[in-house]
Amino acid sequence: MKIESLGHVVLNVSDLQRAERFYTDVLGMSVCARFNEQGMNMIFFSLGDHHDLALSEVSDEGIAGGQSSGLNHVAFRIGTEMKQLVEAKNHLLAQGLELTPVDHEVTKSLYFDDPDGNTVEVYVDVSSSWQDDPQKVAQAQPLEI
Repeated sequence: MKIESLGHVVLNVSDLQRAERFYTDVLGMSVCARFNEQGMNMIFFSLGDHHDLALSEVSDEGIAGGQSSGLNHVAFRIGTEMKQLVEAKNHLLAQGLELTPVDHEVTKSLYFDDPDGNTVEVYVDVSSSWQDDPQKVAQAQPLEI
């Protein structure tokens, strides 16, 4: 497995509307997609890729995923082919990691925790459909791999 680039960062925020105003009005970023399903409320921003930053709303009590404000996860792109994700899966399983595979339509991903409990995602880009429909980045289904 070889990391090719930093893919994106997802931050947990306590007030999604306030955070959106900050990232759009203060930092001048553009929203490319929204996700509001399965108990998750998220906004995605693009700086030229399908998404470079996402914000995920958590309650004051940290109910969503048991998390509070701060880092949700960091993602690394490892390629563009499913065989690379399969190789990564085998490598990570051999390291004793528990994996959660997710199909994001635009990407296929593996999620796992580092030794300190920080969530890491490795993924392959498999579709450029986001270029015609940016909302495509806001997808999440189980992935059989």
